[in-house]
Order: sequence, then structure tokens, then C-alpha cells
Amino acid sequence: MTTTQAGTLTRPLTGIKVLAFELQVAGPYCSMMLADQGADVIKVERPDGGDTARGGAPIVTNDAGDKQSGYFVRFNRNKRSVTLDLKTEEGRELFRRLASEADVLVENYRPGLLQDMGLGYDVLSKDSPRLIYTAISGFGSLPQYQGKYSKRPAYDIVAQAMGGLMNTCGEAGGPPTWLGVALGDVVSGMNAAHAIAVALFQRERTGLGSYIDISMYDSMVALAERSMTAYSLTGHVLQRGVEPYMAPWGPFETSDGWVALVVATDRDWAKFCDAMERPDLVGTEATTTGPARAVNMSKELGAIVRQWFKKHTTEQVSDLLLSRGLPVGPVQDAQQVFECDHLQSRELFIDVPDPVIGTARLVGPVAKTSAGLPPRTEAAPRLGEHTDEVLAEIGLTPEQIAGLRSLNAV
Repeated sequence: MTTTQAGTLTRPLTGIKVLAFELQVAGPYCSMMLADQGADVIKVERPDGGDTARGGAPIVTNDAGDKQSGYFVRFNRNKRSVTLDLKTEEGRELFRRLASEADVLVENYRPGLLQDMGLGYDVLSKDSPRLIYTAISGFGSLPQYQGKYSKRPAYDIVAQAMGGLMNTCGEAGGPPTWLGVALGDVVSGMNAAHAIAVALFQRERTGLGSYIDISMYDSMVALAERSMTAYSLTGHVLQRGVEPYMAPWGPFETSDGWVALVVATDRDWAKFCDAMERPDLVGTEATTTGPARAVNMSKELGAIVRQWFKKHTTEQVSDLLLSRGLPVGPVQDAQQVFECDHLQSRELFIDVPDPVIGTARLVGPVAKTSAGLPPRTEAAPRLGEHTDEVLAEIGLTPEQIAGLRSLNAV
């Protein structure tokens, strides 16, 4: 809960320190969510290049020839960057010291990497029993829950494929389709941030931290719960392009674009028929239930519905259906979303300063609260930008930091 201190509003996670040993998307997305809520996120990176996302496209070049990665900027606002070479004993010792003062550790490297370096949960939790150690991996890392895939590497598309999402996306008879967004990474990061918030709450009661194990595979199966439930209860495997339970469902082509809707109930079907001026389609054997309509969408009923959409513009269809209380919306591209007046009212996009780009307009935090706090908009850090600052905070002198630099430990 946001509190007031000397008249100043503070964010919910102000005072929480997060050590983030992360790369690419899943870990950075998790720690970004924590940073947005006020956490002090210290991002630990390799001295030789840092997070591999720093080289990801799109690359923006300014007039001075300096380059910045849009891929990196997306997930790394409001953080501080420290470079440590964990191949050196000095670098590992600094990591242990940072972890001993952290509330939360987030990592999404291959399972066992930190363990192999002597920086696993078993070691770090001895120094800091309050530490909440969060590991995001492809297939899970807690020993008691390991399976035959646990040591496998994974990217988002692998998790989407194995988790059942891609099998239900795409056209009937066509190939499985990636969903167009890194759900395997982003949702795993969201799940991790949620689990961390719960663990912080629990720590207030017990005084103890915990090990949080987030699997991308698990996260995708959880998103595919509709398919899992259908198979569990009926033995039926849902397939892409074929909807057995509700209809009409899906994007429909209009005279100038596409709209998306689902007619979820029989009452909504009556409203839909009213909009089409086809009351004769209500109450027939082919339309009485969602499953019946679904079967007949591949027959004459589907042709009637699709022809009606194509006779109208997207705006006309939306007005007709919305006037009858039916949820409907246009299929929008990135430019249309970016320029949406409603989202401007929601203040979803935030302007984040950047030393290379100048200003990056990014998607900001989704949750809105009555506290009315403006979002944090601190720039994504340059590689190692805060190394001296953070090491000084744990007691190192300028001479000691210089000595570590001479050893290439930082």
C-alpha cells in the first residue's frame, strides 16, 4: 500500500533492494515490474558486453553516431547497472556481498549456473535467510520438482510450442502459429513478479525468505488452460481454426478491415441477429446453442455471418454491435494503438529519457491506482554506469574499486 511520509507519497516497493542477474526478456521484465513500483534494482552484467539484449534490434543511432538498442530499452528502465566478472573470485565475492544486502535476487540464466559458481540459494541464504531467490528457467529448477526437460535451454517460441498455445493458433489445416509476442518470457516474468510480491508479504509474517522456481513451460501451460480443461473433462483436443463451443468467434473481415468479437451466450446471439436484421436465425436447430452454431459456421450459417460483415465498414459494424451491448473491437496495428485517444487518456505510454535516443515513448505500467503517483521514468542504464556508486554503498573505497578494476573483476 502506498503510504505518506512527511507529505510525500512513496511507491509500494520503495526500500526493497533487488539484485538482478538477468538477460534478454524474462528476468528483465520481472525486475522492471518491481522497479516500476519503487524497488531499487541493481542489474549485474558481464563487463564484456553486458546483457546480450544490448545488441538486439531495433538499433537507433543518433546524430553523434552513438547507438542504443530498442530491444534493451524496452525492459530495463528504472534500474542501475553494475559490471562484475563472476569468473573471478573477487567478482563472486562482490556478488555475495550485494546479495547479502538484497531483499530479492532475480536470475534467468541456465539452471545451475550460479550454483556452479558457489552463488546458489543454499549458499546465499545462509548469509541472508531473508533473501527471496527467484529463478526463471525453461523447465524449472527446484530439485524436488525436476523432470526430464529440466536441464534443457529454452526460448519463448519453444515454451509456446511445447505448452500447447501454438497448436491452437492459426488457420485450420495450416501450420502452428507463434502468437506474435514473447508470452513465454513476458508471462513468466509477470508470474515471477507476482510470486515475489507474495513472498515479500509472507516474509513479513515469518521473517524468512524463500526460493521461487518459475518455469516458462509451466507458464505457457497455464495460459493454455482452456485446452487443458477441455481435454481433461472430455478427451477432446482443441485444434487451431476450429472452435467447438462458441460461435461466432474470431476476427471477421469487413469492407475496410477486420473486427474481433465472440458471441458467448444464446442471449448475445439474439442481439447479434437483431443487428444483422435476421431474427429468423434465432431459435433454430442450427443456432440454438453455442456448439450447434460452431458446427454450422462451416456451412450456410458461416456464409451468412461473413457476408454481413463484408457489407459494412469496421466502424459501422462496431456501432451496430455496441449499440446492442455486444463487445466488439477493430483489429489494430501498432500505429493505431500508439495513436489511440483512449490510451492517451489512460496514460499508458510513458516518455523515458535516454542518453542516446533522447526520449523513448514506451508502454508503461498497466495498473492504475487511486494514489495517483506518476510512473517512474528513469533511463535504462548504460553498461556499468552505476558500478562505483553501488560498490561504494556496500563500503568499498575508491582505492579498492580501482584495485578491482585493475584485476578486471569489475
